[in-house]
Amino acid sequence: MTTVAAYAAPSAKAPLERTTIERRAVRESDVLIDIKFAGICHSDIHQAREGWGEAIFPMVPGHEIAGVVTEVGPGVTKFAVGDRVGVGCMVDSCRECDNCKAGLEQYCTGGGMVGTYNAVDKDGETTYGGYAEKIVVDENYVVRIPDGLALDVAAPLLCAGITTYSPLKHWNAGPGKKVAVLGMGGLGHMGVKIAHALGAEVTVLSQSLRKKDDGLKLGADHYYATSDPKTFEELAGTFDLILSTVSAPLDLDAYLALLRTDGAFVNVGAPEEPVALNLFSVIGGRKTLAGSGIGGIRETQEMLDFCAEHGFGAEIELISASEINEAYERVLASDVRYRFVIDAATI
Repeated sequence: MTTVAAYAAPSAKAPLERTTIERRAVRESDVLIDIKFAGICHSDIHQAREGWGEAIFPMVPGHEIAGVVTEVGPGVTKFAVGDRVGVGCMVDSCRECDNCKAGLEQYCTGGGMVGTYNAVDKDGETTYGGYAEKIVVDENYVVRIPDGLALDVAAPLLCAGITTYSPLKHWNAGPGKKVAVLGMGGLGHMGVKIAHALGAEVTVLSQSLRKKDDGLKLGADHYYATSDPKTFEELAGTFDLILSTVSAPLDLDAYLALLRTDGAFVNVGAPEEPVALNLFSVIGGRKTLAGSGIGGIRETQEMLDFCAEHGFGAEIELISASEINEAYERVLASDVRYRFVIDAATI
């Protein structure tokens, strides 16, 4: 066991505070990672404040982890000391179900994936996330960060990047397709970059035009304010795919009306409250209302390689660990351009 410094929420809705946690000793297939940077995801806040239901405390959030391998177990074949690596939203799964065997570990049906934090591993131990100095993870749930990506801008790709890349690929975003990204935040800005790099015609749908210049700079072809009723008139029947990154309840019927026949509205944002739907909104036009959750390990590696090939990471604000609680409030106020990343050297 190794004792490391970390920032934890001692109870639901309590401010995070500096503490120490225990990391397991390196096992046969484990790697020990010296964490360099950890992104702050809105889902960290949902869980630390029990917005998605009962949680485990104390909680060390963080599933956007970038660092360097400092020790490997005797059976490790994929990584060596000194490698630049990342850890995303899961650190294990059953490995035996059809989904796991197909590289869809995020949809594990053999007990579910083991979350990087706020979860219980196969040994019955609570998992602690990336707001910490070090982490020990089985090599099969670690990915390699290409040399072309700086670790700080790579960290958010382990959640925000893969959460948008996976559905964009699955629903065939690319040349000839009209894709709308709903919400221009931590997830949304990555959706814009990735959809543009895939060759789609990209539209941002945001509450206001406040971030229009940013959106166009990141690759959007068009930018509309959803607070303007004319937007819904002008864009009716336009899109092949709408990727919703919004974690607040929406008027789904209004947005489904923006899809073309056979279009898909895909949710990656997860509101804490239920949403209403008139089924005629999907029946008319043979439309799809869907959801998507992160990506498997193989696809996460594919996404990192794709981002490196196209020369981009996340747009970040680098903060010290002492600023985490302030950062949480700023995320809730949509006051971040576009992802907070903790410098783990300050933990």
